[in-house]
Amino acid sequence: MRCPFCHGDDTQVMDTRESDEGDSIRRRRRCASCDKRFTTYERAELALPAIVKKNGSRVEYSHDKLISSIRLALRKRPVSADAVDEAVGRIEEKLLSLGEKEIPSERVGELVMRELKRLDKVAYIRFASVYRSFADIESFESALKELK
Repeated sequence: MRCPFCHGDDTQVMDTRESDEGDSIRRRRRCASCDKRFTTYERAELALPAIVKKNGSRVEYSHDKLISSIRLALRKRPVSADAVDEAVGRIEEKLLSLGEKEIPSERVGELVMRELKRLDKVAYIRFASVYRSFADIESFESALKELK
């Protein structure tokens, strides 16, 4: 590990600790050249699949985009931020467990709808109305009947 201050190659690990969550390791280091100390973190790098949109284009998975779309559906609804984070965690866990390099955006949308159905029925209908592009009142009514 290079020193961020003098860019020296010779650094020593002074202390190693596991994070409270157990998902990373914190290492306190000292540079042999300039004697300054710094901290590094070691985490597992998990690659979420690329998203294949309806038009065939591919984009990188975006955690922020997923959260913002769920929060938009949940706007002014009585759902805690912790519940949203847990739902996003379940979606990402499912995406990782699929083991695919690419996944259609429709599959992500279905996972989001499943989580919203668990969290809040109104948010589910909001998301479904945009996601499924209801063309008429009958398709909207069928989504409502599905909830009942």
